[in-house]
Amino acid sequence: MASLSGKSAAEQWEILKRGVEAVVPENEFLKKLEKSVATGVPLRVKYGIDPTGIDVHLGHTVPLRKLRQFQELGHTAVIIIGNYTALVGDPSGRDETRSALTEEQVANNAKDYLRQVGRIIDLERAEVHHNGDWFGKWTFLNVLDLMRHMTLGQMSAREDFAKRLKAEKPVYLHECLYPLMQGWDSVEIKADVELGGTEQLFSLLVARDLQNSQNISPQVAMTMPILVGTDGTRRMGKSLGNYIGVAEDASTQFGKIMSIPDEPLRQYFTLLTDLPLAEVDTLLASGVNPRDTKEKLGKMIVTQYSGAEAADNAAEEFRRRARKEDPPISEIPVATCEVTGPLTLPGLIVNTLKFDQTTSAARRVIEQGGVTIGPEKINVKDVKAAFTFDATHAIITHSGKEDRVPLEAFIVRYGPRRMARVEFQGVAGK
Repeated sequence: MASLSGKSAAEQWEILKRGVEAVVPENEFLKKLEKSVATGVPLRVKYGIDPTGIDVHLGHTVPLRKLRQFQELGHTAVIIIGNYTALVGDPSGRDETRSALTEEQVANNAKDYLRQVGRIIDLERAEVHHNGDWFGKWTFLNVLDLMRHMTLGQMSAREDFAKRLKAEKPVYLHECLYPLMQGWDSVEIKADVELGGTEQLFSLLVARDLQNSQNISPQVAMTMPILVGTDGTRRMGKSLGNYIGVAEDASTQFGKIMSIPDEPLRQYFTLLTDLPLAEVDTLLASGVNPRDTKEKLGKMIVTQYSGAEAADNAAEEFRRRARKEDPPISEIPVATCEVTGPLTLPGLIVNTLKFDQTTSAARRVIEQGGVTIGPEKINVKDVKAAFTFDATHAIITHSGKEDRVPLEAFIVRYGPRRMARVEFQGVAGK
């Protein structure tokens, strides 16, 4: 009998095992798939997100993309917004206690989470629950009953707690509640499978014991590798400044992908794209310039979140910057300058363009060679540079010489990123 997607259990497993670190226990998962195919009943696949921040980055998308695969195979995606577990803080993989958040902070963070998650999975076909819906109704006796399912020895043996205890760093009692609360979420929604990072395996397996205690078929844990950040070594995270946000604009996403070292390319292709692994192997072994490989990766990822046209534009903009070319003049921001008297370069930068806050700061950039003007990119290093005008040109007097710049192309570049075109008003003959 065919499954909801029309694929056999073996065919589904072939799709789902890509980028998976471990399935525990694997034999149970295969039995669950076979039963789903035989009965036509979809698996309930859980993924929990604690709204401890407001930015979903590509590291978060690894399990979310796996959840989308389950959806496409006809299974039920169940999202848990951990508005109560976030108040505890997930200790998994942490070498110190997380900072406490207030209910108000968590609620504000949660508002934007689903919008970002919805760029990866189909929320219209997913179940979404907040675990405060059940934990918020609990009494202290309910908490005591939950804690009876875990011993101090079991809790202190988990790797992250053991490391902290060995280093004589504190492990607070409230942190011990986290895996039990995460596990109880699986009881509430009757999860068949739970997705998470490799560091969460302990919490994912706690759910099996809790489900067994409630006569519920225990879930299977499916873990994915931890995505490294743009530095190529540490796990991706906003606090480390090495993340690529799902909600970032196409140019920013593409630029960050082009900045990653060569080493994580295979992991990025495997976990963040659908490019067949045989093609990934060929691409990485063929001697293709890593820059071209990164461009392909960048366009594939940006297309997922902003569309193919935005990906092409971001790639072209990056190439143009690499060639140190300006964008088309129509795309350069315009600033208007009313010419009523003597005009100096520092004054133009600060008062008209607002590129810096003080003329002394502008002078430093000018002296360091950080200012160019016009289509010829005239480098002006004279802080006393001044402008006069005729009907068609601005005449720059600097360092004992004069340069002429067409008024229609009076482009000022300030430092590596700031650029604007100036339209002068009040020029005689214009």
